[in-house]
Amino acid sequence: MKKRGWLMLVCSICLVFIWAAPSLAQVIKLTLADQNSETGWGPVHALKPWVQKVEEATKNRVKIDVFYSQTLAKGPDIWNAVKTGVADMGWCFHGYWADMTPLSDAITLPGLPFKTAEKGSEVLWKLYEKFPTIQGEYKDVHVLQLWTSIPYILITTKKQVKTLEDIKGLKIRVTGGPPTDQMKALGAVPTPMPMPDTYLALDKGVIDGMGAPWEAIHGFRLYEVAKYYTMVPLSAVYFSMSMNKQKWESLPKDIQQAMTSVSGLEAAKFWGRNFFDTAEQGVLERVKTGNHQMVKYVPPPEELERWQKAAGEPLWKDWVKRMEGKGRPDAQKVLDETLRLLK
Repeated sequence: MKKRGWLMLVCSICLVFIWAAPSLAQVIKLTLADQNSETGWGPVHALKPWVQKVEEATKNRVKIDVFYSQTLAKGPDIWNAVKTGVADMGWCFHGYWADMTPLSDAITLPGLPFKTAEKGSEVLWKLYEKFPTIQGEYKDVHVLQLWTSIPYILITTKKQVKTLEDIKGLKIRVTGGPPTDQMKALGAVPTPMPMPDTYLALDKGVIDGMGAPWEAIHGFRLYEVAKYYTMVPLSAVYFSMSMNKQKWESLPKDIQQAMTSVSGLEAAKFWGRNFFDTAEQGVLERVKTGNHQMVKYVPPPEELERWQKAAGEPLWKDWVKRMEGKGRPDAQKVLDETLRLLK
């Protein structure tokens, strides 16, 4: 009888573990909206490896389903999709939303002294950590990491831009904020346009050119329609990987800690380096394989100085003045800290 009682107890315990197993092993599925092609340089070298890092850090208790090529939300709608819960997470390009994160725009000022996206990304994250006013710009979401592009290069279809005079009157695709101000100062015609529309716009002559990083040139196959590449000091742009705030707060604490461990500063540098800094080689390989034309031009130092004087440092001062006029008194401190960190 006693033996039978022990047997029943063991069976009961086993049943408890069997019933509990599904809940213990339950996988948390998160959706991630991305505007880029799955085969683009950035998704292959930054997004997919980072998703893998998250899944490994959470011991595969988190599974991220990435919706590429705007299949869950259009690029300009991704921030709002994350904010409202249409997507749990989102690859957000902040050039779409003028004045939404204006102090963060300091990193996009034309002619800032950095040459790699890894460095720009490090500085942007440190600005976010230092200034509560910048953190407040992202209050509607939970930010996992911020990163920047390299400063854009100028690509054109029919005309090589060598001097300031060459760009005047050209229709140049721009993002919002300081990059738009720069093109106005240079005498070009700023033409706002989502990145996925630029290939046809260049091909059909709707625009004459655009500023772009190597990653976008690779991912959107712009090397097929743009022949001329001018290495001038244009603006960088920046991005965030953000998460729906309510979804984040619903996650178990250990899951939050695991995701945080592969986010933040090191993730910012990882995204900048792998999304942008390594992409030039990918473009050169495709140009060679496809027998496309690429004519690169590096203006002499005296010409680059003309660009900087016309649409570089003067725009820094204008930006500070405009920000202060809009009730953001720490704009000068943000700019000073940006320059300090970039040194």
